[in-house]
Amino acid sequence: MNKLEGLKAWTTVVADTGDIDSIARYRPQDATTNPSLLYKAAQIEAYRDLVDEAVRWGESQAGVDRLDATMDRLAVNFGHKILQLIPGRVSTEVDARLSFDTEATIARAHRLIDLYKDAGIERERVLIKIASTWEGIRAADQLENEGIHCNLTLLFGFGQAVACGEAGVTLISPFVGRIYDWYRKAQGVDDIPLEDDPGVGSVRTIYEYFKHFGYKTEVMGASFRKSGQILELAGCDLLTIAPSLLDELQAAEGEVPQKLGGQEVSDPSPDRIAMDEQMFRWMLNEDAMATEKLAEGIRNFAADLTKLRQLLAERTGVQA
Repeated sequence: MNKLEGLKAWTTVVADTGDIDSIARYRPQDATTNPSLLYKAAQIEAYRDLVDEAVRWGESQAGVDRLDATMDRLAVNFGHKILQLIPGRVSTEVDARLSFDTEATIARAHRLIDLYKDAGIERERVLIKIASTWEGIRAADQLENEGIHCNLTLLFGFGQAVACGEAGVTLISPFVGRIYDWYRKAQGVDDIPLEDDPGVGSVRTIYEYFKHFGYKTEVMGASFRKSGQILELAGCDLLTIAPSLLDELQAAEGEVPQKLGGQEVSDPSPDRIAMDEQMFRWMLNEDAMATEKLAEGIRNFAADLTKLRQLLAERTGVQA
């Protein structure tokens, strides 16, 4: 048995890509995209028809920002195509520039869900992906109450995770690799051993806390730098993995032991955090890594959205 198959015995594997060919090759349960992945995919000739259809649709819209509408349509076109290849759900991200605007985030989520519905896709197969800001979590809280399921992304700090759990969001995506990157740079080292890896440790802590207090929110480790990080989290609810690491796991033979779930937690009686906005902001403020990586992640996703807008503007003749 290869290690990818071994991992699937404990964990739901999600493809972290907008590359439809990769999804067809690996046949994961779920798939997740983001603005960076969509920008790359939109430049591939094989997907030109998805881009052209989005452009035509955007040009037909009145009373809205046509480039924003085109980007949403493009995201749904890719999502629709992906859902034809997988049995589960696809995550589609709300514009990162709305990360601090609860009402605008809700409105864009409604538009994405409506576009999926028009394409014949029910909301149960879609996760609306939102940055884990306080405003984003409040938007997710309302959307979940409406039956619209959410994936809270750019999650680096424990306080962010707790706030998401308290809000009853469907899924959170703690970013293992980006946490690892920050601490490796801060410590001035080339690598951090797996047993000391702060990204792996963050997911383990969140997972154990959620299971202890019975949160319904699923934990999906994300943003991996090496296959060892993935294998250390075997047993996590879900893990979203880039194609290069899926290749590596598929090529490696050997058993994959369960690392999370089905065993005693390291802290059997953690104190439950009374989460509110003040506590959220204080915990984020006290975590320099989470503060910096959240802000950086939003900036980077926004920058890739700008690139995507420029790419689509060239196709439409609309000013970006």
